[in-house]
Amino acid sequence: MSEQSAPSPTPAAEPASESAAALPRDIVSALKRDSAGLVAAIIQQHDTNEVLMLGWMDDEALRRTMTTGRVTFYSRSRQEYWRKGDTSGHVQFVKSVALDCDGDALLVRVDQVGAACHTGTRTCFDGRDLEVVTGNRD
Repeated sequence: MSEQSAPSPTPAAEPASESAAALPRDIVSALKRDSAGLVAAIIQQHDTNEVLMLGWMDDEALRRTMTTGRVTFYSRSRQEYWRKGDTSGHVQFVKSVALDCDGDALLVRVDQVGAACHTGTRTCFDGRDLEVVTGNRD
């Protein structure tokens, strides 16, 4: 296995690089990252509201997502950035990004080309329903 210098997730207090500092200060201070410096990013189809997948972003991945029109994630297993669709062709074009009220999750609305899931299904939730007891208002 060859050695690579993989970028590491951004600590909450300081950006990993000068480019990460390009995120507006109010966003940097509002984000509540996990112990690895990451925030959950829920990916949703902009016109149907389908929840497509969940990925992880650090400050740099979020900056790239907000400034390039394409979704970039941080891979926890490979410890590197990856842009959705670069190898599969299943591109996610950014339509909007929102931060939740606690600052610990992002909602990225996209125009998804092809399958969102690495298994080849439209969403990462297709065919994975769990058996539950449902509730009612009344």
